[in-house]
Amino acid sequence: MPDAKLQSVLSSLSQQASELNALPSTWPVPDARCVKLDTNENPFALPPPVMQSAVAALERQYLYPQDDNISLREAAANAYGLCRDQVIAGNGSSELLGLIYKAFLSPGDAVAMVSPGFSFNRKLATLQGAQFLEVPLCGAYSLPTEQLLFGPAKDAKFILVANPNNPTGTFVPVADIEGLVAQSNRLIVLDEAYVDFAPDNALRLVDRYSNLLVLRTFSKSYAAAGIRVGFGFGHPEIIGRLRNLQNVFNMNVIGHAVGISILSHRVAYEENHRHIKSERQRVSVALSQLGFSVTTSHANFLLAQVPSGKDGTWWQASLKRRKLLVAAFPEDGLENCIRVSIGTRPQMDAFLAAVSDISGWLRNDSGVRRTDLQT
Repeated sequence: MPDAKLQSVLSSLSQQASELNALPSTWPVPDARCVKLDTNENPFALPPPVMQSAVAALERQYLYPQDDNISLREAAANAYGLCRDQVIAGNGSSELLGLIYKAFLSPGDAVAMVSPGFSFNRKLATLQGAQFLEVPLCGAYSLPTEQLLFGPAKDAKFILVANPNNPTGTFVPVADIEGLVAQSNRLIVLDEAYVDFAPDNALRLVDRYSNLLVLRTFSKSYAAAGIRVGFGFGHPEIIGRLRNLQNVFNMNVIGHAVGISILSHRVAYEENHRHIKSERQRVSVALSQLGFSVTTSHANFLLAQVPSGKDGTWWQASLKRRKLLVAAFPEDGLENCIRVSIGTRPQMDAFLAAVSDISGWLRNDSGVRRTDLQT
């Protein structure tokens, strides 16, 4: 019989919450034997001084973390040449994205994102009852400035641009970003999650333009995805209002300590970054030789169009059976692609060996036996 109490409670949900299905209580646990190349983590250990800061922070586990993240914000301001009031620190940059949606959107408003982009933004828009507009890139490396300013997105409350972009890995010149910011009176949210693998960044524009908000994270280039440290940089008036929306003690003592230590030891990550860029090039060439069409990437991953005959989901499943996890996408234009994170040399050797094995099987086996690989 229907539970009357439950139905009464569910009927009280907000319109936005009622549009989201209840998540299951458990998700499949990833096989620990798998090589995980599907979520763009940086697989290397923290440098010793950064690790020591995390261990030392555990000795203060009985204390609440510092409210408003003052010391962490000050350390970031000093590291990046800004003032503390221009910095917000968060439990990953995803928390900061959520704050931006809450601060700027009401039901019925619109937000625009350069597409393809970070899919989590669609959910954030839904939670605010907002319209989510996706404006395609003009080719691989051109920002659709005219469409963002004067096309269907002209009334959006703010515009999201990721540079380098995810999932393509493409990078547009900072001059193009500045052109968009300079011509617009709306907030431009620039997600630079992968910028440490790119040739340039736009942080210098923060002092020039009050309508620019730059997001950074330590999840990708600083190997701290599980610790959750992110930053936003912008005008003090905007930053101050976003800080006022944050939950009390939004970060933990380990996140504070590790974030401050990373900012003091960024030079210790230079070899890490050189390795990822080198492996990115090596894997790109190898995939091209195996018949994949690889997009030039300035991030710590590669987007590759798979050879004709199978789609990205098929390749994802085939690699998973070989204990290798990569990302595939249902979106139009990406259905024939996989995205692979750049990991250690042994991890990438294992990935390339599996791709070569699957490619050889597809070339040499009969059409009847090829159906054995169907998912």
